[in-house]
Amino acid sequence: MGWTNRLGYSSPSDDWDSPCLNVKPLKVNEMKNVMSKKTIVVMAMALVSYGAFAQHDHGNHDDQKGMGQKMEPMFKDKDLGIAYGHYIHLKEALVASQMNEVRKAATKLEASLVSVDSGQEAKAEAANVVSAATLDGQRKAFASLSNEMSTLVKGGELSMGEIYLEYCPMANENTGAYWLSSEKEIKNPYFGDKMLKCGSVKETIN
Repeated sequence: MGWTNRLGYSSPSDDWDSPCLNVKPLKVNEMKNVMSKKTIVVMAMALVSYGAFAQHDHGNHDDQKGMGQKMEPMFKDKDLGIAYGHYIHLKEALVASQMNEVRKAATKLEASLVSVDSGQEAKAEAANVVSAATLDGQRKAFASLSNEMSTLVKGGELSMGEIYLEYCPMANENTGAYWLSSEKEIKNPYFGDKMLKCGSVKETIN
């Protein structure tokens, strides 16, 4: 039994039975469970960190891949750049042999050439593509249009990228014909998938 001194403090023997001091030692199995839980938490944190790093690294690879992609040409003259974009759309429609898309693109090209200096001749040739009644007629008119567009593009000034003047000797009833492209790969607008790769790059405009 404990005793009480003059200051009112109890003897140590009275406190040993206090719930606050009644701390039981952990059993071996309980200690193992605690350690296992800690190990799982640490491993989970490590996996999350690795996942974040991998995602960041993958993003860097995507950025590098994007930097290696083809650079589209840009003109200092905005109006000429818009007209060239419609011309490329027209050319791609001929490659795909899509007559309706050819007419739509030629119509937009004709309208855009109104704002381009010295674009009257090219505008007239674009109108011929619009009025052509057959795909062959569109391709024949496209040959003359490409000659006029080449003159405009060479007279303009690029601020970025390159344009390729390409040629097929068998186009236009074997008299040969040119076209403009934003890529070196040959995709022949005069024959489409019949002779898609017929042609070569004759000049690089930059």
